Amino acid sequence: MSSNIPGRPVYIVDGSRTPFLKAAGQTGPFWGSDLAVKTGRQLLLRQNFQPSDIDEVIVGCVMPSPDESNIARIIALRLGCGKSVPAWTVQRNCASGMQALDNAAQDIAQGRSDIVIAGGTDAMSHAPVLFSTAMANWLGKMMGARSFGQRMQVVTKFRPYLLKPVIALLKGLNDPIVNQSMGQTAENLAYRFNITREEMDEFSLHSHQRLMKAFDEGWLDEVTPIIDNKGKIYTEDTGLRRDSSMEKLAKLKPFFDRKFGMVTPANSSQITDGAALLVLASAEAVKKHNLPVRAKIVDAQWAALDPTQMGLGPVHAATPIMQRHNLGLNDLDAWEINEAFAAQVLGCVRAWENDDYCKEELGLDKAMGTLDLDKLNIDGGAIATGHPIGASGARIVLHLMNVLERTGGKQGMASICIGGGQGGAMLIERTNKVSE
Repeated sequence: MSSNIPGRPVYIVDGSRTPFLKAAGQTGPFWGSDLAVKTGRQLLLRQNFQPSDIDEVIVGCVMPSPDESNIARIIALRLGCGKSVPAWTVQRNCASGMQALDNAAQDIAQGRSDIVIAGGTDAMSHAPVLFSTAMANWLGKMMGARSFGQRMQVVTKFRPYLLKPVIALLKGLNDPIVNQSMGQTAENLAYRFNITREEMDEFSLHSHQRLMKAFDEGWLDEVTPIIDNKGKIYTEDTGLRRDSSMEKLAKLKPFFDRKFGMVTPANSSQITDGAALLVLASAEAVKKHNLPVRAKIVDAQWAALDPTQMGLGPVHAATPIMQRHNLGLNDLDAWEINEAFAAQVLGCVRAWENDDYCKEELGLDKAMGTLDLDKLNIDGGAIATGHPIGASGARIVLHLMNVLERTGGKQGMASICIGGGQGGAMLIERTNKVSE
């Protein structure tokens, strides 16, 4: 499915994200809406327009709490946008934040909006624990009992096994069509492209080292510090392991295929809470409010493939964009491929190098070539930052823009794999002025 974003040009004015907070065996200090509001308030304070000037708010979220139905609307109202600013929530698994950006861009391009706040949020540590269907049926019968005698009859049918919880997070990370977890799909790619455990661990180590350097060098001013109700301040991603080493990584056992596998918690992304929001605007809004321009959204693409190979989604989404714009892999100045798993990102690199894959799966005449890894995730990725699934698609676009600014690059690609066998990609171009 193409999303060329025809019509008026769409500009990225600004963006911000929270520190990404690794789940630590208990619920985190913030709900999904809290995270978005905390970073959104700081973002809006920098703007020359009022929150009421926003045309719509679009937020990606996969796991809102029961009290956060249409979480985008809750965020919009808490940000002070006012009752007349519409807001809506999108869900495309791991790419929900990128989907929000794409929808916002299309509304601006088509003239329906001029200023949109878009991005994503998720507090995965708050993923609900559910009752089984059997327990729900038992509760339904209890609620429907009309007399004491009827209630006692239902009580006698209670069995302890009914209390066995259903972990919503684990259900969400499993594909019901192919009955494989996302980690197992990463194992599939490791086997298909002969990716070794050492390669995965080395990639993961570099992710932590690169993120550590980015924080230490002050390159991550996109991160808005946040404070919880106990006064604790969070200034950087808590999943960052500054003491990571190949020796430590090698000690971890495979998690998804315990007998023959190579994918471990350390070479996988983390269960995380976080939010990322961007301000998108038309040229008319930029001129009216005297807004800075930082980048232009050039193109976007959504693709689908075999769910057992879901990690290759970025290849299927980014390749058509490159074809449309006559670009090779290394004609782009920077790449962000979300690090769901080390095997998944390395699998994408291998797929582009493989003649058979490019011919049979992508319809190309030959392999795309070898991606320069010095252009890929140069400040680390989700293995180190974490992967709040509603927010990651927005985070990688935001960070890609910042990388292009810092390095003087012109164009970059952000791409992400999606549970269920899909992929998304967005091409952006650094610019500081609107098109005449």
